[in-house]
Amino acid sequence: MPASDWFPKRTLGLLPRDAAREHGAREALLFKGKRWSFADLASEIDTAARGLMALGIAPGEKVALWMVNRPEFITAAFAVMKVGAVLVPINTRFRSEDTAYVLAQSDASTLILGARSGPVDYFAMLRELAPSVGTGRVSETRFPHLRRAIALGDVAAAGAVSWDAMLAGAAAAGQRALEARAEAVDPEATAFLMYTSGTTGFPKGVMHSHRIVRNVVDRAFRMAITASDTILMYLPLFHLFGFSEGMLMSMVTGARQVLTETFDADESLALLADERATILHGFDTHYKGLIEALERAPRALPRIRTGICAAGMSSSTTIARKARAAFGPLVSGYGMSEFGAGASIGALDSTEEQCVEASGEPAPGYEIAILDPDTGKRQPIGVPGEILVRSYMLMRGYYDKPEETARAIDADGFMHTGDMGVMRPDGHLRFLGRYRDMLKIGGENVDPMEVEAFLMTHPAINLAAVVSLSDARLSEVAVAFVRVEPGRALTEADVVEYCRGKIASFKIPRRVAFVDDFPMTGSGKIQKVKLRDEAGRRFSGSGG
Repeated sequence: MPASDWFPKRTLGLLPRDAAREHGAREALLFKGKRWSFADLASEIDTAARGLMALGIAPGEKVALWMVNRPEFITAAFAVMKVGAVLVPINTRFRSEDTAYVLAQSDASTLILGARSGPVDYFAMLRELAPSVGTGRVSETRFPHLRRAIALGDVAAAGAVSWDAMLAGAAAAGQRALEARAEAVDPEATAFLMYTSGTTGFPKGVMHSHRIVRNVVDRAFRMAITASDTILMYLPLFHLFGFSEGMLMSMVTGARQVLTETFDADESLALLADERATILHGFDTHYKGLIEALERAPRALPRIRTGICAAGMSSSTTIARKARAAFGPLVSGYGMSEFGAGASIGALDSTEEQCVEASGEPAPGYEIAILDPDTGKRQPIGVPGEILVRSYMLMRGYYDKPEETARAIDADGFMHTGDMGVMRPDGHLRFLGRYRDMLKIGGENVDPMEVEAFLMTHPAINLAAVVSLSDARLSEVAVAFVRVEPGRALTEADVVEYCRGKIASFKIPRRVAFVDDFPMTGSGKIQKVKLRDEAGRRFSGSGG
């Protein structure tokens, strides 16, 4: 290791081998009643990696992975990165056209996919997307780089190689050849493309190297995660939060991972109790679901040791406080796909106020600045502005999008996040929301999350999201999308009347839309860009 590299550079594909050497027979993974040791996982990953080599997958090729949480996701992901290919996880909420965009834009040569998730038939979408996969005519399709698909289950009708057949073909590639491939992987090379979650538009492929290993190790140290811990992981592994805090964290620390296919609050609470999980992560939407499930069916739960509950926004404070009371001393954090989870993060001895009303202190190796977006000057402590981040973990750029990359990262190497935040006197960052989500109503700045937090104090309102609607007189007005508690009734007039005399008149939503569900990203964030579009369709010309 060069003297200048104080942190040893490691590659993601070798983490399972190293974990197996250190932890061997210790339990690494539980999924649907089946258990794997670290040695089991390392062996399965090597078999999959040799199978990929036998199929001809070369270093640098893009391999897309379209699968809900399951052991094969972990096996495939590490196998792809071990052979030096580039992993491209795909959001499982995507459907045919969304997935077509990612496959084409990423130049993926291979697609590994699950058979079915609930009502979603991935095979059917594969046939619609690329009917000639496996026929030698793929170059004639809309995906000139896509040459093969590998799928779980019976794939005879899908034009794909079965997962089992791929594993059976591993004998054609020897273990020594695999180890040589793995040792040749450059830790500074692109390891994976993580497509953004799409809260502000169509996703972009964020390029990351193997430097994320340092990011995860640093956070493990900050949160004191060790082989004695058990991580309950319901966050999707295709998203950077779950990817780093689940499968990567387990491999670098020896912590056990209890994995669920998707988020189900009742299942998660049962596993939390039965498996005595010590680490719990999520966004406020996950914790809200867990708290409501606990209220429906009260039960005794073991206290967790810690976990991340992304907080700071006005709308998340109440939920964060309830989550700490229900589950244990959760800390807050702030991150993005572009620079990783935990750019700022709370400490185990942070106060409750810091954990529920702030977003943690800058992590080692991160610089955070708050800028006035109009003047470009740094804001003093306590004055909000745009959050800028500079770090060793900053993305290599958006794949094949140099103009978007140049707009995002300035000449000084700072990422302009588009998020609003403030640095507090205690050194903690507070994330306030997306800048483009801020409303300008008759010259007044309105934080939608403040309005959302107030609306959710109404006993009949389960969840609220506030977006802007263009207005000829006031420039913008607020539209509230509201989900009502089961068995309760509410009208637009009721909501407006509830606000009168309690919040400023310019903050009161001009229109209210009642919904059963919200459009969500795979990581559990409300897609406000879609709500703005929906507000325009419903209410254009009626802003008043």
